[in-house]
Amino acid sequence: MAYTVFEDNLVDYEQWYEDHKMVFESEVRAIQAQFEKLPENIHGIEVGLGTGRFAHALGIREGIEPAEVMAQKAVQRGIEVVKGTAEQLPYADMQFDFVLFVTICYLDNLKLALREANRVLKRDGSIIIGFLDKEMPVAQNYLEKKHRSTFYRDASFYTVKRVESLLKETGFSKPEFNQTLFGELDDIVDAQYPKEGFGEGSFVVVKAIRK
Repeated sequence: MAYTVFEDNLVDYEQWYEDHKMVFESEVRAIQAQFEKLPENIHGIEVGLGTGRFAHALGIREGIEPAEVMAQKAVQRGIEVVKGTAEQLPYADMQFDFVLFVTICYLDNLKLALREANRVLKRDGSIIIGFLDKEMPVAQNYLEKKHRSTFYRDASFYTVKRVESLLKETGFSKPEFNQTLFGELDDIVDAQYPKEGFGEGSFVVVKAIRK
C-alpha cells in the first residue's frame, strides 16, 4: 500500500507544503471553484485526507485516512478522522452529498474507490477529484525522478481521459473540469486562479454527478 510511506515521513510531507505555499493555495482555489457549484449546507467527506490540510482549508469536517500519524495531525487541525481505505469505505449507502479525493495517485485500486464513492453518495451527489494530469509537466517531472522519490516511488498518475473514463464506468456523469499550476512548481510564487477545462495546468479538478 503506497500510503505506508507517510508513516515514516510526516515531517518531510508537512515541510513540502510549507515550501510550496502558493502551489497549495492554487490547488485549494481550483477545488473551491468546484465546491462553489454545490448547494449550501451539504455533508461530505474527504477520502485520503492526509494531515487534513485540504479538508481544513475547504471547511470539510470529516474524512478517511489509513496512515495513523497523518490522521493524528488531521485531528489536531480539527478534522474528525475515521480509519479506513478508499476501496472499503466504512459508511452506509447513500450517506453523503459529496466525496472529495485529492490523492488518487496513492490508491491501490482507483476504480474500486470510485465505486465506493458512488455507493456512499446520495442520488445526484457529487464526486470531486483533484489530481496531477499525467500528461502535464509536474507529473512528468515526478515520473522522471520516480525511482529516487520518497513520496512518488509507488504513485500512479492518470490522464484526464482515463479519469473521465473511470468515472463513467463507475456510475458518474456530467464531468466538469478546471485546472491550475501553470508552469513549474518552483516558479509558482503567487497563488493562481483556476481556468476551466484542462490541457494547460498540471493540476486538474473534476466534478461529476452520481447517476
